[in-house]
Amino acid sequence: MYREFYGLKELPFALTPDPRFIYFTPSHTEAMANLHYGIESGKGLIVVAGEVGTGKTTILRWMMQRLDRTVLVGYVINPRLSVPEFYQHIARLLGVEAWQNKSELLFELGSTLEERNARGLRTVLIIDEAHGLSTAVLEEIRLLSNFESDAAKHLQIVLTGQPELRAVLNNPELRQLKQRVALRCEIKPLPNIEETTKYINARLSVAGAPRADIFSPGAVDYIFRCSAGIPRQINNLCDNALLAGFAANARQINRAIIEEVADTFDMLPDTKRRGLGDRNSGARAAPAPIFSAAGRAELWSAGNDQHTNAHVEVAQSTATRAAQDDDDAPDTADIGAAFRRWDAMGDR
Repeated sequence: MYREFYGLKELPFALTPDPRFIYFTPSHTEAMANLHYGIESGKGLIVVAGEVGTGKTTILRWMMQRLDRTVLVGYVINPRLSVPEFYQHIARLLGVEAWQNKSELLFELGSTLEERNARGLRTVLIIDEAHGLSTAVLEEIRLLSNFESDAAKHLQIVLTGQPELRAVLNNPELRQLKQRVALRCEIKPLPNIEETTKYINARLSVAGAPRADIFSPGAVDYIFRCSAGIPRQINNLCDNALLAGFAANARQINRAIIEEVADTFDMLPDTKRRGLGDRNSGARAAPAPIFSAAGRAELWSAGNDQHTNAHVEVAQSTATRAAQDDDDAPDTADIGAAFRRWDAMGDR
C-alpha cells in the first residue's frame, strides 16, 4: 500500500523474523560470535536470553541458514510440550522409530548420535521460549546433554528465552543442568538513537529504499524513546508511521506522525503519557483518523492505483506541531561486517 509511495520494493518493517533484514548491533554481533563459536567447537549447552522483541529468533534462523550442511538442526518452538511429546519430537528429528519405552528410546538416540559423530556429522537442538519449559522437560534436556565421547559432545543444545530463563535455571532442582551451561549470550535492546537510526536505515536499504531520510532525525529520536530500543517495537512504530505518512501524503515521517502512532498503540513514553493524563483528567485522546475504521476504509480505497492522491489528516496536531529535527541522521554502518564477510552465502 505505501511501498510505491516511498519507493520501496518490499515491506521493510514486517514483524516476521526474516533473517535477510538482520541488523548486527554490538549485542547481536557478540551473541552471534558466541553462538558460532559454541556450535563450531562443540561446547554442548548454550543459553541465549533477551527481552521480547530483541531479535533472538531472527538470530537463530540466520545462524541455522548458514551452518554447514553436515549439521542437522532440530528446532523446538513449543515450550508446552510434555516429556513424551518432547521425546517424540527428538525421535522424529533423528529418524528413530523402533522404540517401545523411554529406556529404549534413549539407547537408540545415543546410538544414532554416536554414529553421526563418527561420520563427522553434528546435531544441534535449538529450543525457543525455553523459559516456558517445565522442570520435568528441562531435566530430560540435562540427560540428553550426557550424550558425549571423550573428545566431543554428540548433541549441541541451544536454549533461548526471555530474561526469566536465568531464574528458571537458578532453580535448585536444576542445578545439575545449570552446571552444564558452557556459554551464555544476552541480546540487549538498541542502546541509543544512533543505533536506532542505523537499524531503521539498514532495513529500509534491504527493502530497496531510494533515500535514507524517509524518517527525520526527530522522528527517530521519538521512535527510540517510545520503543526503548526494542527492535519489534521499532518495527511496529515504523510500519504504522509509513502507513499514516502515506495517508497524509507526507514524503518524510516526522515526530508528529510518530507521536500519533505511538499514542494510538499505547506506546508513548511514560512522562508523555502522564502529561496527557494530567491535561485530560484521565481521558484518553481520540485515535488518529488513519487508525479509525473510516480512515482505514478511505486509505484502502486510495491504495488502488491512486496512492498519490490519498490525503487523510493523521490528526489536527500533526499538521501544526513542529518536527523537532535538529541534527542530520548518522550514516549507516554495518556493525556486523565481519559476519557478512564470513557469510559466503550472502544475506540477500
